[in-house]
Amino acid sequence: MKIEGKTALVSGGASGLGEAAARMLAAKGAQVVIIDLNEEAGAVIARELGAKVAFCKADITAADQVQAAVDLAQQQYGQIDIAINCAGIAPGAKLVSKKGPHDLGLFRKTLEVNVVGPFNVMRLAAAKMIENKLNDEGGRGVMINTASIAAVDGQVGQTAYAASKAALVGMTLPVARDLSEMGIRICTIAPGLYWTPMMASLAENIQEALGKMVPFPSRLGKPEEFALLAEQIIENPMLNGETIRLDGALRLAPK
Repeated sequence: MKIEGKTALVSGGASGLGEAAARMLAAKGAQVVIIDLNEEAGAVIARELGAKVAFCKADITAADQVQAAVDLAQQQYGQIDIAINCAGIAPGAKLVSKKGPHDLGLFRKTLEVNVVGPFNVMRLAAAKMIENKLNDEGGRGVMINTASIAAVDGQVGQTAYAASKAALVGMTLPVARDLSEMGIRICTIAPGLYWTPMMASLAENIQEALGKMVPFPSRLGKPEEFALLAEQIIENPMLNGETIRLDGALRLAPK
């Protein structure tokens, strides 16, 4: 599907991988609605990218707030063609430690944000996409979720995070099958170690050490490289129902 002239929702679009995806889409001529809780950063990016980019403060786990973002895209740009889910959290805690058992509330919150949130965006975006006219490829829209290589290489302390990302991987094929008759595709990207605001908070020597773990290229991934794969998924009509690792051949050790 050609990106130019299309309308996209990007959750988590105010920073990191989501910001890179939003910038790519805008550069390719799409209208973009950035969904994020960081109102200040989201508004700044929207202003920078121009009149075809809007910001909507929303919690992706809240049905009414995501519906408001969907309605904004519909009203302002006419329809929704693309949805990219990048919003998420990455808590760290062992199943049991000297502090006691894993906090149940933290586990539930991780699943709520990382699984229920993207599902909420998908279901509401797809409900609008099915109203679109068929494009030249016989399709109506494309959705992309962001998992992690932790979905299959989960490390010590990543039980909740790995479970949530594995759920996104597990959803990919059945969602693709659910939407196949409607001409809507979906893929999931599973990034490895990327330079994001979370990584930026670490000391430079730690960042370098993490980058050297990657076989090739031996560095942290760039958000623009995530956006490049998102671009290819949108434009390549045969990419559907698949989870794609984007990790420089990295396989995570236990810790």
